[in-house]
Amino acid sequence: MTGTNKILGGGGFHHVAVRVKDFDAAVRFYTEVLGLRATLSWGEGDSRAVLMDTGNGSFLEVFAGAKSTDGSEAPLMHVALNCKDVDGVTESARRVGAQVTIEPKDLEIPSNPPLPVRIAFFRGPGGELIELFCQRKA
Repeated sequence: MTGTNKILGGGGFHHVAVRVKDFDAAVRFYTEVLGLRATLSWGEGDSRAVLMDTGNGSFLEVFAGAKSTDGSEAPLMHVALNCKDVDGVTESARRVGAQVTIEPKDLEIPSNPPLPVRIAFFRGPGGELIELFCQRKA
């Protein structure tokens, strides 16, 4: 590992897992709308799962078998994806029926140093909250 987290022996984001009700629709959404690439899959029926590369070696793991689509089963705050075109991807998600919960906007995270970003949030097909995150130049 080449990361800097001495406790974890490298560190960094590897994957976030979500459980979805309509597995096939979720896989289509993540591949066709957000451009993720399936790298591994396993199981059958409600035991299916797929590991999807987000584009930089971090992954989203999608499991079948959720009972609802409102997000009430998932103890997940949100999945944040690096994104260069927050507005364009938000519109792509909206076109396929995703509920946009926070429209694209610029803000500055009050960190030290401050971090200027452009973000948007919408619900994925399993009810999961997805953030598009683009770090801007100061």
